[in-house]
Amino acid sequence: MIKKPVALVTGASRGIGEAIAITLAEHGYDLIITSQKSQLALENVAQKIKTLGARCLWMTSDVASYEDTHKLFESITDYTDHLDLVVNNAACSYMGLLTDMSVDTWHQLLNTNLSGLFHTSKFVIPMMVSKKKGVILNISSIWGDTGASCEVAYSTTKGGVNSFTKALAKELAPSNIRVNAVACGVIDTHMNAWLSASEKETLISDIGLGRMGTSQDIANVVLFLASDAADYITGQIITVDGGI
Repeated sequence: MIKKPVALVTGASRGIGEAIAITLAEHGYDLIITSQKSQLALENVAQKIKTLGARCLWMTSDVASYEDTHKLFESITDYTDHLDLVVNNAACSYMGLLTDMSVDTWHQLLNTNLSGLFHTSKFVIPMMVSKKKGVILNISSIWGDTGASCEVAYSTTKGGVNSFTKALAKELAPSNIRVNAVACGVIDTHMNAWLSASEKETLISDIGLGRMGTSQDIANVVLFLASDAADYITGQIITVDGGI
């Protein structure tokens, strides 16, 4: 019996994470999906995955917490003996002046957006090394490269994601484990729901393809980077921004 590939997608209760999880299920993966708090929404995504004929383990888990991530991987090892793909998608953002930002919010962004990668990677790497195979994909942002006014903390964490990706790729390449990141442009998700119609129009006017990106646009790139077609791609930050 051929074992189906298994993927872990964090932050999968909606938006980009949900689209990635559903797309992977459509293409033959069994799933493990997590969310920090959105239990009902996460369960609904799990049901969608199961209707596609895929297995799905779902649980609330905070990637910012090492203890939570440890418990998650204890459940994962009970669920499967292999983990082929990890998509580190869970993230949070803050819009506002740096001087108005609280210390607690600063640390929340650092712990979720950056330390979360360390937590999941620390547990999954031994699983992948034992199989001499695996893919780790980190969801980043164009602001990690260019920076964004009033999003200093978010930009900082995504810049860290990019450096983490490049360095870990070099470390794991001898074990045939690939590590890449997808740097998202302006994607039409809940994270940008606060934008007014006129603000969205202004953003779109700067995008070469004339529209905001969709969660499916990102999911399609993740699917490619996880596939054998991308077998010689590692340590790269793949920008998906519509030509902004």
